[in-house]
Amino acid sequence: MKFSVVIVLLFGISTACTPDKGSRVNESSHSETIGLKYAKGFTITQLEHGKLIEVTQPYPGAKTGFRYLLLNKDKSIPHNITNAKIISVPVSRVVCTSTSHIPLLDYLNESEALVGFPTTDYISSVKMRALIAQGLVTDLGIDKGMDLERLALLKPDITMAYSLSGDFGQFKKIEELGIPIIVNAEFLEEHPLGRAEWIKFMAAFFNKEKLADSIFRAIEHNYYDTYEKVSHVQTKPTVMSGIVYGDTWFLPGGENYASQLLHDAGGNYLWSDTPSNGFLELSFESVYEKAHQADLWIGVASFKALAEIEKAEIRYTKFKAFQTGQVYTYDARKGARGGSEFLELGYLRPDIILNDLVKIIHPNALPEHTLYFHQKLQ
Repeated sequence: MKFSVVIVLLFGISTACTPDKGSRVNESSHSETIGLKYAKGFTITQLEHGKLIEVTQPYPGAKTGFRYLLLNKDKSIPHNITNAKIISVPVSRVVCTSTSHIPLLDYLNESEALVGFPTTDYISSVKMRALIAQGLVTDLGIDKGMDLERLALLKPDITMAYSLSGDFGQFKKIEELGIPIIVNAEFLEEHPLGRAEWIKFMAAFFNKEKLADSIFRAIEHNYYDTYEKVSHVQTKPTVMSGIVYGDTWFLPGGENYASQLLHDAGGNYLWSDTPSNGFLELSFESVYEKAHQADLWIGVASFKALAEIEKAEIRYTKFKAFQTGQVYTYDARKGARGGSEFLELGYLRPDIILNDLVKIIHPNALPEHTLYFHQKLQ
């Protein structure tokens, strides 16, 4: 499960061994780069006998990336490759480590490929919960302390992982078991549709690129169909976000994907001009000075009611949005075991998030839409 303080509090976010610096993949004239419209964190190149995937930024601040050569099972491995991990495709047995990977499998009709996951209670997907109930998905324990013996017994073709810091210790142990680690860095994408486009990354391992492209185009169409409904609005309600954790208020920077969503929903996010694609760490006083008259407060971690917010920090009640009852959580939907559907499905379906935000910010623009991830606190 992908957890960091910032991701959980707000808008809800090594791997293979260090790349060999020997000879390079033979990228002959029989190659074609597959176009990606929004995602910046990976590339796919179609080669004569396979596909070369490069994850260019596997974790925040990474200086080098990772390369994976995907070869159909009937193709022999080229002799001159030393700097790319070889993966036989299509894969059929997969271990994932983030709930955001789960919808990628579901939408590609590959739910049954999942054989293991750390702490399966976090999974919300109805399809996956049915497989878990049947004993077809093994619980591998806590993410950073996965039971490697159990993992080895599953004999997965790949383990799809992520890293927030570049600490690859556990992943190297997994690779010592003969299980390839594939790094998924979707959470670093700045554009909401960039995160959704990582379905093409997952699809490459199943040879389902055409299906992934079709799914993505539908999501993109839905996103911009909603965007067009509010792209020319004259009045843009002001929006604040986040909460205090310890002594610090965490909220999205101006180049963060959450800021992009609020902009596309026709909102005036008060920190949209900050040059940060991460999360700002501010004092309560500075946030109050800027946002005490904000019309809307969207994104309040796991709070379920205004009374809870007041109990946690009495100063929250001084904000106009609190006083007018315009406070919204994104965490309204929970899975059967309490997992967050927003943190699971939200990366793939920014169109649903955008619909929610437009409904909150400009209710008349989407009169038929019912909030899905979001909910007004009472």
